[in-house]
Amino acid sequence: MKAILLPVLILWSLQGLAASDQADYRLETVVKDIDLPWGMVWLDNGDMLVSSRNGEMRRINAEGEQTLIEGVPKVHVNGQGGLMDLERHPQYDLNGWLYLSYASREGEGDGSHTAIMRARLEGNRLTDKQVLYKAVPNTTSGRHYGSRIEFDREGYLYFSIGDRGDRDRNPQNPGRDGGKIYRLTDLGWVPSDNPFADQDGAIPAVYSLGHRNPQGMAMHPLSGDIWVHEHGPRGGDEVNLIKAGANYGWPILSYGVNYSGSQFAEAQERDGYESPVHYWDPSIAPSGMVFITSERYPEWRGDLIVGSLKFRQLVFCEVAGDRITATRVLFEDIGRVRTLRQGPDGYLYVATEDKGIIRIVPQKENVP
Repeated sequence: MKAILLPVLILWSLQGLAASDQADYRLETVVKDIDLPWGMVWLDNGDMLVSSRNGEMRRINAEGEQTLIEGVPKVHVNGQGGLMDLERHPQYDLNGWLYLSYASREGEGDGSHTAIMRARLEGNRLTDKQVLYKAVPNTTSGRHYGSRIEFDREGYLYFSIGDRGDRDRNPQNPGRDGGKIYRLTDLGWVPSDNPFADQDGAIPAVYSLGHRNPQGMAMHPLSGDIWVHEHGPRGGDEVNLIKAGANYGWPILSYGVNYSGSQFAEAQERDGYESPVHYWDPSIAPSGMVFITSERYPEWRGDLIVGSLKFRQLVFCEVAGDRITATRVLFEDIGRVRTLRQGPDGYLYVATEDKGIIRIVPQKENVP
């Protein structure tokens, strides 16, 4: 795969880095003018494909030229909803399938709900579009659409849908969409071993429940496990390791409180419910996460980096097995981080809502 080499538009000073990292890295803005980027992947020729919450998708070539993609599905831009994540099929070079999540008005009820589509890119147009999943019923709420997409090493498709702001009905009911992690085949079929596939009244695609609003998802490079992080209310952002049929407790259990400061959760832990791998209090408003495997960052390999919307930071999470043993801030004032990706060139790319797309480059490395 050809590595993308976008022109550097801005070379940042190091004042936005945590003190311990100032001598080690520089930040390069590679895409400056882009509105609310949400997902990004690379095509085999090195072009970057970027989705924006406003419903647009752009192809960005090695010269930094942006081309709008035609044929994008009709998106309901509503509060936190719009055109969201992008993911390539693990065998994209053979079949050309792209996967995207978005807010869709299709189906019963007013408003919209999260949908998952696959499509191919021919030139600068999406074709062969197929809706694999559409959550129901629609709601006029603008909150908690999710939605991240990830494949595991066996080729199963995972995606998240938030509780849509209806915490008392959706997350704990396997028969209602919202507050769940889902698993399908790459064709959109329900695997026969899904934990709720044979349960009366349950949605067969559900893989785990009791989630609030997962906006980060990544596969652990060694174990193959799917990890997610999700927004808590006031406090209680979580990182969770996803297990088949597990209940992650929302809103029965939480390390957070209502935005008013009042209590709502019955406890923080309880037998029969999964506890988080890590939690933040106060909240950092996590968005985007990536396990680092690149040789460009040998000191980060195998560990997790998480973006923060609230504090405009990148947070380093030291991983040992299935635990996070320590965290620290890597970069401050980097922008409202929406997603993180390790590019085919091995660099870490950070998409922000206000400062464009940034590449993190080791100082000791000569970048062409």
